[in-house]
Amino acid sequence: MSNAIEVAMTRPIVEKPEADVFAVDPSIRARRRENTLVIALRIALSVVLLGGWELASGTIVSPFWVSSPSLIFFALVEMVASGGLPFAIFSTMLVAASGFVLGIAIGVGLGVLFGVNRIVARVLDPYLTGLYTLPRVALVPLFILWFGLGFEMKTIFTALLVFFPIFMNTLAGIRDVDDDLIDVIRVMGASRRDTIFKVLVPSALAWVFAGLRISVPFALIGAVLAEMFSSSEGLGYIISNTANQFDTAGLFAALVVTTILGLALDWLVGMVERRVLRWQHKRH
Repeated sequence: MSNAIEVAMTRPIVEKPEADVFAVDPSIRARRRENTLVIALRIALSVVLLGGWELASGTIVSPFWVSSPSLIFFALVEMVASGGLPFAIFSTMLVAASGFVLGIAIGVGLGVLFGVNRIVARVLDPYLTGLYTLPRVALVPLFILWFGLGFEMKTIFTALLVFFPIFMNTLAGIRDVDDDLIDVIRVMGASRRDTIFKVLVPSALAWVFAGLRISVPFALIGAVLAEMFSSSEGLGYIISNTANQFDTAGLFAALVVTTILGLALDWLVGMVERRVLRWQHKRH
Protein backbone atom coordinates (compact mmCIF):
# COMPACT_ATOMS: atom_id res chain seq x y z
CA MET A 1 0.00 0.00 0.00
CA SER A 2 2.82 2.40 0.89
CA ASN A 3 4.57 1.62 -2.40
CA ALA A 4 1.40 2.52 -4.31
CA ILE A 5 1.14 5.82 -2.44
CA GLU A 6 4.80 6.64 -3.16
CA VAL A 7 4.32 5.86 -6.85
CA ALA A 8 1.24 8.08 -7.00
CA MET A 9 3.10 10.91 -5.24
CA THR A 10 6.10 10.68 -7.58
CA ARG A 11 3.99 10.44 -10.75
CA PRO A 12 4.09 13.78 -12.67
CA ILE A 13 0.91 15.78 -12.52
CA VAL A 14 -0.56 16.27 -15.98
CA GLU A 15 -2.27 19.63 -16.19
CA LYS A 16 -5.36 20.01 -18.28
CA PRO A 17 -4.84 22.14 -21.33
CA GLU A 18 -6.20 25.62 -20.92
CA ALA A 19 -8.57 25.07 -23.84
CA ASP A 20 -10.14 22.09 -21.98
CA VAL A 21 -10.64 24.18 -18.87
CA PHE A 22 -12.45 26.88 -20.83
CA ALA A 23 -14.40 24.32 -22.82
CA VAL A 24 -16.16 23.03 -19.68
CA ASP A 25 -16.97 26.55 -18.47
CA PRO A 26 -20.74 27.00 -18.99
CA SER A 27 -20.38 30.73 -19.58
CA ILE A 28 -17.78 30.18 -22.34
CA ARG A 29 -19.91 27.55 -24.02
CA ALA A 30 -23.01 29.75 -23.81
CA ARG A 31 -21.09 32.65 -25.35
CA ARG A 32 -19.89 30.45 -28.20
CA ARG A 33 -23.43 29.23 -28.86
CA GLU A 34 -24.64 32.84 -28.86
CA ASN A 35 -21.92 33.87 -31.33
CA THR A 36 -22.82 30.97 -33.64
CA LEU A 37 -26.49 31.90 -33.44
CA VAL A 38 -25.75 35.56 -34.23
CA ILE A 39 -23.65 34.63 -37.28
CA ALA A 40 -26.34 32.25 -38.54
CA LEU A 41 -29.07 34.87 -38.10
CA ARG A 42 -26.97 37.50 -39.90
CA ILE A 43 -26.47 35.17 -42.86
CA ALA A 44 -30.16 34.27 -42.91
CA LEU A 45 -31.19 37.93 -42.78
CA SER A 46 -28.83 38.76 -45.65
CA VAL A 47 -30.25 35.94 -47.76
CA VAL A 48 -33.82 37.05 -47.06
CA LEU A 49 -33.11 40.71 -47.84
CA LEU A 50 -31.17 39.97 -51.03
CA GLY A 51 -33.75 37.43 -52.17
CA GLY A 52 -36.62 39.82 -51.52
CA TRP A 53 -34.76 42.59 -53.34
CA GLU A 54 -34.12 40.33 -56.34
CA LEU A 55 -37.80 39.31 -56.51
CA ALA A 56 -39.09 42.87 -56.07
CA SER A 57 -36.84 44.28 -58.77
CA GLY A 58 -38.73 44.23 -62.05
CA THR A 59 -42.00 43.10 -60.48
CA ILE A 60 -42.82 45.69 -57.81
CA VAL A 61 -40.20 48.36 -58.53
CA SER A 62 -38.47 49.14 -61.81
CA PRO A 63 -34.79 48.06 -61.94
CA PHE A 64 -34.03 51.58 -63.16
CA TRP A 65 -34.58 52.85 -59.62
CA VAL A 66 -33.24 50.05 -57.40
CA SER A 67 -31.35 47.72 -59.77
CA SER A 68 -31.05 44.16 -58.39
CA PRO A 69 -28.42 42.06 -56.58
CA SER A 70 -27.67 40.07 -59.74
CA LEU A 71 -27.16 43.20 -61.87
CA ILE A 72 -24.99 44.72 -59.13
CA PHE A 73 -22.87 41.56 -59.05
CA PHE A 74 -22.34 41.67 -62.83
CA ALA A 75 -21.47 45.38 -62.58
CA LEU A 76 -18.86 44.56 -59.92
CA VAL A 77 -17.38 41.82 -62.09
CA GLU A 78 -17.18 44.21 -65.02
CA MET A 79 -15.47 46.89 -62.89
CA VAL A 80 -12.91 44.40 -61.60
CA ALA A 81 -12.26 42.99 -65.08
CA SER A 82 -11.69 46.45 -66.52
CA GLY A 83 -9.11 47.20 -63.81
CA GLY A 84 -10.86 50.39 -62.76
CA LEU A 85 -12.20 49.20 -59.42
CA PRO A 86 -8.90 48.09 -57.81
CA PHE A 87 -7.27 51.39 -58.74
CA ALA A 88 -10.29 53.33 -57.44
CA ILE A 89 -10.15 51.44 -54.13
CA PHE A 90 -6.45 52.17 -53.79
CA SER A 91 -6.96 55.90 -54.49
CA THR A 92 -9.80 56.22 -52.00
CA MET A 93 -8.02 54.22 -49.29
CA LEU A 94 -4.87 56.31 -49.71
CA VAL A 95 -6.83 59.52 -49.15
CA ALA A 96 -8.82 58.01 -46.28
CA ALA A 97 -5.71 56.65 -44.54
CA SER A 98 -3.77 59.91 -44.95
CA GLY A 99 -6.66 62.01 -43.66
CA PHE A 100 -7.26 59.54 -40.83
CA VAL A 101 -3.67 59.72 -39.61
CA LEU A 102 -3.56 63.52 -39.91
CA GLY A 103 -6.89 63.90 -38.11
CA ILE A 104 -5.75 61.57 -35.32
CA ALA A 105 -2.48 63.45 -34.83
CA ILE A 106 -4.15 66.85 -34.59
CA GLY A 107 -7.16 65.60 -32.64
CA VAL A 108 -5.16 63.76 -29.98
CA GLY A 109 -2.62 66.59 -29.71
CA LEU A 110 -5.24 69.30 -29.21
CA GLY A 111 -7.30 67.04 -26.96
CA VAL A 112 -4.35 66.55 -24.62
CA LEU A 113 -3.48 70.28 -24.79
CA PHE A 114 -7.03 71.32 -23.92
CA GLY A 115 -7.25 68.68 -21.22
CA VAL A 116 -4.14 69.77 -19.33
CA ASN A 117 -4.52 73.52 -19.88
CA ARG A 118 -7.95 74.86 -18.99
CA ILE A 119 -7.10 78.45 -19.98
CA VAL A 120 -6.26 77.40 -23.54
CA ALA A 121 -9.41 75.32 -23.64
CA ARG A 122 -11.61 78.22 -22.51
CA VAL A 123 -10.02 80.62 -25.02
CA LEU A 124 -10.28 78.36 -28.07
CA ASP A 125 -13.47 76.47 -27.21
CA PRO A 126 -15.93 78.88 -28.95
CA TYR A 127 -13.83 78.87 -32.12
CA LEU A 128 -13.79 75.08 -32.34
CA THR A 129 -17.49 74.94 -31.50
CA GLY A 130 -18.23 77.37 -34.31
CA LEU A 131 -16.16 75.31 -36.75
CA TYR A 132 -17.89 72.14 -35.61
CA THR A 133 -21.35 73.61 -36.31
CA LEU A 134 -20.43 74.36 -39.93
CA PRO A 135 -21.67 71.80 -42.48
CA ARG A 136 -18.37 70.30 -43.62
CA VAL A 137 -19.67 69.50 -47.10
CA ALA A 138 -20.10 73.23 -47.70
CA LEU A 139 -16.37 73.68 -47.10
CA VAL A 140 -15.37 71.54 -50.09
CA PRO A 141 -15.60 74.42 -52.64
CA LEU A 142 -13.58 76.62 -50.31
CA PHE A 143 -10.95 73.92 -49.86
CA ILE A 144 -10.75 73.52 -53.63
CA LEU A 145 -10.13 77.25 -53.90
CA TRP A 146 -7.42 77.13 -51.23
CA PHE A 147 -5.67 73.83 -51.94
CA GLY A 148 -6.62 73.01 -55.52
CA LEU A 149 -7.95 69.72 -56.87
CA GLY A 150 -5.08 67.47 -55.82
CA PHE A 151 -4.33 64.98 -53.11
CA GLU A 152 -3.70 67.66 -50.48
CA MET A 153 -7.23 69.04 -50.58
CA LYS A 154 -8.82 65.61 -50.23
CA THR A 155 -6.51 64.68 -47.35
CA ILE A 156 -7.13 67.92 -45.45
CA PHE A 157 -10.89 67.68 -45.90
CA THR A 158 -10.87 64.07 -44.68
CA ALA A 159 -8.72 65.04 -41.69
CA LEU A 160 -11.25 67.75 -40.78
CA LEU A 161 -14.04 65.18 -40.59
CA VAL A 162 -11.90 62.81 -38.54
CA PHE A 163 -10.61 65.52 -36.21
CA PHE A 164 -13.69 66.33 -34.14
CA PRO A 165 -14.63 62.84 -32.83
CA ILE A 166 -11.00 62.17 -31.94
CA PHE A 167 -10.55 65.57 -30.30
CA MET A 168 -13.73 65.40 -28.24
CA ASN A 169 -13.12 61.85 -27.03
CA THR A 170 -9.49 62.57 -26.14
CA LEU A 171 -10.53 65.69 -24.23
CA ALA A 172 -13.26 63.77 -22.38
CA GLY A 173 -10.78 61.00 -21.53
CA ILE A 174 -8.19 63.44 -20.17
CA ARG A 175 -10.78 65.23 -18.04
CA ASP A 176 -12.16 61.92 -16.78
CA VAL A 177 -8.90 61.04 -15.00
CA ASP A 178 -9.27 61.12 -11.21
CA ASP A 179 -7.76 64.33 -9.78
CA ASP A 180 -6.71 62.44 -6.64
CA LEU A 181 -4.53 60.15 -8.75
CA ILE A 182 -2.81 63.15 -10.32
CA ASP A 183 -2.23 64.70 -6.89
CA VAL A 184 -0.70 61.46 -5.60
CA ILE A 185 1.84 61.09 -8.40
CA ARG A 186 2.78 64.76 -8.13
CA VAL A 187 3.43 64.32 -4.42
CA MET A 188 5.66 61.37 -5.37
CA GLY A 189 7.74 63.74 -7.51
CA ALA A 190 6.35 63.14 -10.99
CA SER A 191 6.99 65.92 -13.49
CA ARG A 192 4.31 67.45 -15.70
CA ARG A 193 5.64 65.41 -18.62
CA ASP A 194 5.39 62.19 -16.58
CA THR A 195 1.85 63.10 -15.57
CA ILE A 196 0.79 63.56 -19.18
CA PHE A 197 2.48 60.57 -20.81
CA LYS A 198 2.31 58.05 -17.95
CA VAL A 199 -1.08 58.82 -16.44
CA LEU A 200 -3.31 61.08 -18.54
CA VAL A 201 -2.69 59.62 -22.00
CA PRO A 202 -2.82 55.91 -20.94
CA SER A 203 -5.97 56.59 -18.93
CA ALA A 204 -7.60 58.26 -21.94
CA LEU A 205 -6.75 55.45 -24.40
CA ALA A 206 -10.16 53.83 -24.08
CA TRP A 207 -11.79 57.17 -24.96
CA VAL A 208 -9.37 57.68 -27.84
CA PHE A 209 -10.18 54.29 -29.35
CA ALA A 210 -13.89 55.02 -29.00
CA GLY A 211 -13.22 58.15 -31.04
CA LEU A 212 -11.27 56.10 -33.57
CA ARG A 213 -14.21 53.73 -34.05
CA ILE A 214 -16.46 56.73 -34.67
CA SER A 215 -13.95 58.41 -36.99
CA VAL A 216 -13.34 55.45 -39.31
CA PRO A 217 -16.56 56.00 -41.28
CA PHE A 218 -15.85 59.74 -41.41
CA ALA A 219 -12.45 59.06 -42.99
CA LEU A 220 -14.08 57.04 -45.77
CA ILE A 221 -16.94 59.53 -46.13
CA GLY A 222 -14.51 62.44 -46.37
CA ALA A 223 -12.42 60.72 -49.05
CA VAL A 224 -15.48 59.77 -51.14
CA LEU A 225 -17.06 63.23 -50.85
CA ALA A 226 -13.84 64.97 -51.83
CA GLU A 227 -13.46 62.67 -54.84
CA MET A 228 -17.05 63.34 -55.92
CA PHE A 229 -16.37 67.06 -56.05
CA SER A 230 -12.80 67.28 -57.26
CA SER A 231 -11.38 64.07 -58.68
CA SER A 232 -11.35 61.89 -61.76
CA GLU A 233 -10.41 58.77 -59.80
CA GLY A 234 -11.49 56.85 -56.73
CA LEU A 235 -14.79 55.45 -55.52
CA GLY A 236 -16.23 58.94 -55.17
CA TYR A 237 -15.66 59.58 -58.87
CA ILE A 238 -17.26 56.22 -59.78
CA ILE A 239 -20.31 57.07 -57.67
CA SER A 240 -20.63 60.51 -59.26
CA ASN A 241 -20.00 59.22 -62.78
CA THR A 242 -22.44 56.30 -62.60
CA ALA A 243 -25.11 58.59 -61.09
CA ASN A 244 -24.68 61.06 -63.95
CA GLN A 245 -25.08 58.22 -66.45
CA PHE A 246 -28.16 56.82 -64.61
CA ASP A 247 -26.26 53.55 -64.15
CA THR A 248 -28.04 52.32 -61.04
CA ALA A 249 -26.27 48.96 -60.96
CA GLY A 250 -22.84 50.59 -61.18
CA LEU A 251 -23.81 53.12 -58.49
CA PHE A 252 -24.96 50.40 -56.10
CA ALA A 253 -21.82 48.39 -56.87
CA ALA A 254 -19.62 51.31 -55.82
CA LEU A 255 -21.72 51.78 -52.67
CA VAL A 256 -21.38 48.09 -51.81
CA VAL A 257 -17.59 48.28 -52.14
CA THR A 258 -17.52 51.42 -49.98
CA THR A 259 -19.60 49.70 -47.31
CA ILE A 260 -17.32 46.66 -47.28
CA LEU A 261 -14.27 48.90 -46.92
CA GLY A 262 -15.90 50.72 -44.00
CA LEU A 263 -16.63 47.43 -42.24
CA ALA A 264 -13.07 46.22 -42.85
CA LEU A 265 -11.59 49.42 -41.42
CA ASP A 266 -13.85 49.23 -38.38
CA TRP A 267 -12.76 45.62 -37.81
CA LEU A 268 -9.11 46.61 -38.12
CA VAL A 269 -9.43 49.41 -35.56
CA GLY A 270 -11.29 47.06 -33.23
CA MET A 271 -8.52 44.46 -33.51
CA VAL A 272 -5.85 47.09 -32.70
CA GLU A 273 -7.94 48.27 -29.76
CA ARG A 274 -8.17 44.76 -28.33
CA ARG A 275 -4.42 44.36 -28.56
CA VAL A 276 -3.50 47.76 -27.13
CA LEU A 277 -6.11 47.63 -24.35
CA ARG A 278 -5.64 43.93 -23.66
CA TRP A 279 -5.21 44.60 -19.93
CA GLN A 280 -8.58 46.33 -19.79
CA HIS A 281 -10.39 43.53 -21.62
CA LYS A 282 -8.81 40.96 -19.32
CA ARG A 283 -9.95 42.95 -16.30
CA HIS A 284 -13.55 42.86 -17.53
